[in-house]
Amino acid sequence: MQALPKESIVAVVGSGAMGSGIAQVAATAGHQVLLFDTRVEAADKAIDGIKATYAKLVEKGRMGAVEADLAGERLKRIGTLQEAAKAALVVEAIVENLDAKRALFTELEGIVLDDCILATNTSSISVTAIAAPLRRPERLVGMHFFNPVPLMALVEVISGIATSRQVADTVHATAEAWGKNPVHAKSTPGFIVNRVARPYYAESLRLLLEQAGDPATIDAVLRDCGGFRMGAFELMDLIGHDVNFSVTNSVYDAYFGDPRFTPSILQQELVNAGFLGRKTGRGFYRYGEGVEKPAVHTEAPQARPDSVALIGGESSTLAPLAARLAAAGFELPRHEAFEGTPGFLCGAAAVYLTDGRTATERAAETWHPDTVIYDLLLDAGKATRIALARADQCSDAAYNAVVGMFQAAGLAVTRLDDVPGMAVMRTVAMLANEAADAVNQGVCSAVAVDIAMQKGVNYPRGPLAWADSIGLQQVVTVLSHLAASYGEDRYRVSPLLRRKIAANPTGARFHA
Repeated sequence: MQALPKESIVAVVGSGAMGSGIAQVAATAGHQVLLFDTRVEAADKAIDGIKATYAKLVEKGRMGAVEADLAGERLKRIGTLQEAAKAALVVEAIVENLDAKRALFTELEGIVLDDCILATNTSSISVTAIAAPLRRPERLVGMHFFNPVPLMALVEVISGIATSRQVADTVHATAEAWGKNPVHAKSTPGFIVNRVARPYYAESLRLLLEQAGDPATIDAVLRDCGGFRMGAFELMDLIGHDVNFSVTNSVYDAYFGDPRFTPSILQQELVNAGFLGRKTGRGFYRYGEGVEKPAVHTEAPQARPDSVALIGGESSTLAPLAARLAAAGFELPRHEAFEGTPGFLCGAAAVYLTDGRTATERAAETWHPDTVIYDLLLDAGKATRIALARADQCSDAAYNAVVGMFQAAGLAVTRLDDVPGMAVMRTVAMLANEAADAVNQGVCSAVAVDIAMQKGVNYPRGPLAWADSIGLQQVVTVLSHLAASYGEDRYRVSPLLRRKIAANPTGARFHA
């Protein structure tokens, strides 16, 4: 499908942060852009701001002076919607209200040409519902940009029930021509990103509720072990708890109370208190001049153990960590006297990657009290931190030997309380599970969900690609153990994960 030609006129309705960002991107791509806002001064201010941005890009050498001048000349403020009559594409970026959007598009339908595409930048409202009153609902599509629009690569192209495939394909190609990474999605609650991202917040909130660690420590584990750019608590503080809590409630309600999306009472309390994050000076953290961020819990230095052995079978997740320990001078002979699960024997302690059970539960089931588990690492060769949990039965001497082992390999060690699945593993498993369900329900493709989560929220790896690297069976095992521990439907396994494993028990993957 062809993108809209550069000579096509693009109209943008709404000149706030999203609208002005969309206008900037379209003008930069070569289109004449008509910007409308009911507040004339707001549209003028937005155009002045875009031109100032172009000037800064020229100063930094990221844009040519002539290119910037031409792009600025392509921006025009219009005083009435009637002046958008010849637009080939109208993108709406007004208040997030169904009635307001319906009224706008109904008015536009009486103004624009029959072949004009109508696009809504809604982040949460059903595209099907927005299009319902129109005479030609097939030409309305979602074009969901992410803030800040000029910098964020993702565009979710959302098709409602009536949306023409040709319209969706044209918008997809146009977004791509504008330098974006567009993905197709079906109009369902949360689309891709706002749905699949819910577990990132929910699991950290659950960990905090169960006192696995404090916010700064859990955030550090997600960053330093999982490779996420920001921990869940600092990210919620940045977004604003009123906004984040509202989106969670919206998705929860839209899915008729599905426990997978259950809001957190901890976040509700912050909203009730008015502690909304950075914008109010307090959320999970305090902000302001002279305020220090709480320290991350890190274990004190321990002695290097005399020897470390490998136990159990081979494992793709164990091998990189074993290589790091070998590089630290451990010989790692193989010890045959333990269960088949891959791991390490460090003195008296058996050390395993979490499988969703607590260390205490594993110790009881294996009759080995000195059991320690570690959390998932995105890249064991580059990680700076590792998170551990010890069984309640584990001796201090055995645990300290494990701490010393990982410290000898150059890793800061953080202890989390012994909760099922730890932090990174349960979060990644739930993200992958939600992504798999989105694919299973026809919301998007496996490729699209991974692109969306990397380009839309800067995840270090797409959730399904991450599941491939861990092993789909490992993800299902973790989820099954979480479900058994909590007795909640929240951790039910996606049918698509089970189907893929059944089809290929040893090599199931989402991506070739």
